[in-house]
Amino acid sequence: MSMLFYGSRRLSISRSFYFYRTISSSSPSTPFPPPPTVSSRRVVVTGLGMVTPLGCGVDKTWKNLIEGKCGVRGLCLEDLKMSAFDKETQLSTFDQLSSKVAAIVPTGTNPGEFNQDIWLNSKDNRSIARFIAYALCAADEALKDSNWFPTEQEDKERTGVSIGGGTGSISDILDSAQLICEKRLRRLSPFFIPRILINMASGHVSMKYGLQGPNHAAVTACATGAHSIGDAVRMIQFGDADVMVAGGTESSIDALSIAGFCRSRALSTKYNSTPQEASRPFDTGRDGFVIGEGSGVLVLEEFEHAKNRGAKVYAEVRGYGMSGDAYHITQPPSDGRGAILAMTHAIRQSGLHPSEVDYINAHATSTSLGKIHFTGDAIEATAIKTMFFDPAISSALAFSSTKGAVGHLLGAAGAVEAIFAVLAIQHGIAPLTLNLTKPDPLFSDGFMPLTASKEMPIRVAMSNSFGFGGTNASLLFSSTGSD
Repeated sequence: MSMLFYGSRRLSISRSFYFYRTISSSSPSTPFPPPPTVSSRRVVVTGLGMVTPLGCGVDKTWKNLIEGKCGVRGLCLEDLKMSAFDKETQLSTFDQLSSKVAAIVPTGTNPGEFNQDIWLNSKDNRSIARFIAYALCAADEALKDSNWFPTEQEDKERTGVSIGGGTGSISDILDSAQLICEKRLRRLSPFFIPRILINMASGHVSMKYGLQGPNHAAVTACATGAHSIGDAVRMIQFGDADVMVAGGTESSIDALSIAGFCRSRALSTKYNSTPQEASRPFDTGRDGFVIGEGSGVLVLEEFEHAKNRGAKVYAEVRGYGMSGDAYHITQPPSDGRGAILAMTHAIRQSGLHPSEVDYINAHATSTSLGKIHFTGDAIEATAIKTMFFDPAISSALAFSSTKGAVGHLLGAAGAVEAIFAVLAIQHGIAPLTLNLTKPDPLFSDGFMPLTASKEMPIRVAMSNSFGFGGTNASLLFSSTGSD
């Protein structure tokens, strides 16, 4: 029988009508009692799934990351996704792009490659754009990893999805706009709108697995993945669901997206001939971020629910902090107060002390002040030093930016990097910052991003994400015992 949840009680639909009539029959002059107290519930990670420029799958990506591999390569004409345009227009567009590097998901049928025939090209996938396909692939791996495929109606109703994205399918918009220029609007696909809507990533995952709990999609630029995970945590804590499939996805490597970021002078332009050196967080040679694509999805679960079914537990989500810079559309305040607020809220919620944080996966995108950007690497580093002063300057705190290896995955970045933080706890390895050869002058011997992957005990890890509009999010994960 279908059940409704009110506080800690389960009510069948038939009983709920009686309940409604009972509570609504009180006298109009009688004040309402306060709402039921909501007790926060513990939330753990029981499944992981990834599609990244380092490979398709968690094991492939993590192995390549730790070994110092790089997923950035030079752009080619086909990467612009301009098949609806004539060759001359394609070549002209390519020539005008000041940045010609990107972190692109490897495709093919080999292990560790994204198989487009499965996720994108079949006749059943006409309503699925690439960013949706990445989310479906990552969610499938995460659910298999968690071994959670609910079949009972009650379990389906208690399992939800929270997967966001940054921009949707800009290439579909470009192709469809071309039909207007050619006066061929009658050829517009009836699937145009469903292919570009951000929430359709969550929608398709929900439909594929019959998940009838919360169906949610955050859109907060490059903080999207972190906010989607954090919001899902809250849904479990407040009793809206027992299990949430949560993360972020993005596929913005196309002519218009790259051109837009080029015009805003956000992308790296100095390393077109040496693409694997282009993404260099915290390095004095950084000159802009490298646009990337992919998806990261986690299965989040109420702790007792996970324990009762014998699920593997990677880590516990201990804190979720949010803040707004209230300062500028792209530039954070120089004191990093927005980042400090987000990290402070996450730690305060966790009940832990800043000195107990062992590793931070920084948002640092390889951008510097003087360019329009998502956030300055130096400002985030200053915020980390301010927030974690003693452990930071004594080298007790390890931190790095993994964007040197995977580029900036925009709406997927926060989710992929949250998974990196979870894996750091599981494996006891803090991943390196690639291409950090000449660190920013603000660093010293005691306060320095990792330049090589480091084996170390990691019980608590944080992941930072910041986005356009001054939106900030910090996720805090910890190891968990069996209690």
